Amino acid sequence: MQESLTIDEKLEPDKKDVIDEGVEAGLSRLTPQKISQVINQVLTKETGPRFKAYVETCMRCGLCADACNIFLSNDRDPKFSPAAKVKQTILEMIKRKGKVSKQFLKDTVRIAHTECNACKRCSMYCPFGIDIAYMMLQVRRICHKLEITPLYIQDTVNSHSATMNQMWVKEDEWIDTLQWQEEDAREEFENLRIPLDKDGADIMYSVIAPEPKFQAGLIYQTAVIMHAAGLNWTMPSTPGWDNSNMAMYTGDFEISARIAQVHYETAAKLHVKKIVMGECGHAFRSVYDVGNRWVGWAMPPVDLVHAIDFYHDMLTSGKIRVKEKYKKTVTLHDPCNISRGRGLHNKARELVNILCESFIEMTPNREHNYCCGAGGGVINCGPPWKGTRMVNSREKKDQIERTGAEVLIAPCHNCHSGLEDIVEHYGVDMEIKFFGDIIYEVMEKTIYQEKK
Repeated sequence: MQESLTIDEKLEPDKKDVIDEGVEAGLSRLTPQKISQVINQVLTKETGPRFKAYVETCMRCGLCADACNIFLSNDRDPKFSPAAKVKQTILEMIKRKGKVSKQFLKDTVRIAHTECNACKRCSMYCPFGIDIAYMMLQVRRICHKLEITPLYIQDTVNSHSATMNQMWVKEDEWIDTLQWQEEDAREEFENLRIPLDKDGADIMYSVIAPEPKFQAGLIYQTAVIMHAAGLNWTMPSTPGWDNSNMAMYTGDFEISARIAQVHYETAAKLHVKKIVMGECGHAFRSVYDVGNRWVGWAMPPVDLVHAIDFYHDMLTSGKIRVKEKYKKTVTLHDPCNISRGRGLHNKARELVNILCESFIEMTPNREHNYCCGAGGGVINCGPPWKGTRMVNSREKKDQIERTGAEVLIAPCHNCHSGLEDIVEHYGVDMEIKFFGDIIYEVMEKTIYQEKK
């Protein structure tokens, strides 16, 4: 007798039959015994009262549905509501005691990895405060242990594991990139340095690996900002400079903890007072609120500051001065992990108003803003899933398009990349920038002199 599936097979053409080599290879190796063993091990040995409370409390009321931009982007199809995603995946596993088919697992990978951004917006609207992102991350944990994680994001985690950065940047390549940016920046400040391994500096600046790999100019801009502000700062030459952590989103908690620990230990070895992190949301979440817990600390052992906090301090203290405000009309995207997750949305708006002449708000905004559609590891699942991601980003496209702004500020790398995909795919006439891009363009290129 054929097993009845809980997942609607009437998928959009560009979502149908996506072939992910990593998932297919993993499924081919699975046996019914292995499937049930792994599922039941995670459910009984790795979850606890929190998970049990969520499972027993959810009333399937549907109040979470309108909070999900993927649900809205798919014509309010009920199967895309957050509660339905939980019902179609982990609740079915519980109901069937782990005895599920390979086709079920293939659909589960699609739902957990590409139809949920783990953005936590739905939790804000749940009357019981159920953290559905946590539930979906437990599904990804099961997928990880079954070895059916999407290929591209698994490759990223493999790179993290082998090199402690997600782009397989070798140590000499990393140092060469910093020296290259230092040399270029000296055209603006003759004595500018990007200090490596400076012991006892006030600040260790860390970035995500796509910067040295593809966007080295962002390091250049930061070096100019640091130098102009007269700061005592450094960057590490050894592994630990990459603050990103895709293992957090694949359910590979062991690798996730190792990545975070190396980052902390690098700062500790240099005896720095604090870490300033570049404009990335998931990286901040991983180091500030996830990696530390897997290592065993309630809070990180070194003070951590996101770029928004850092820029706000530099501009309000006068260490960085605006020569002339940015002229183009701008709107602001609120990254989930630093707005909803850290409450930096108001500081971000203060930054916009300091830097720019004309600011148009998105609706909704601040902690209620919709996810970029790329976060939570979704964009990292790679090209096979891009069509799915573009369909799931329709609501975000409409939201940014309604502003009519010329420039969209996105202070997060995954958001930046995901929004670039959206504007290109849908033909939205809008430029995407980081805060650092704007600051570098409008700042006075003089060195701050502290008043005595």
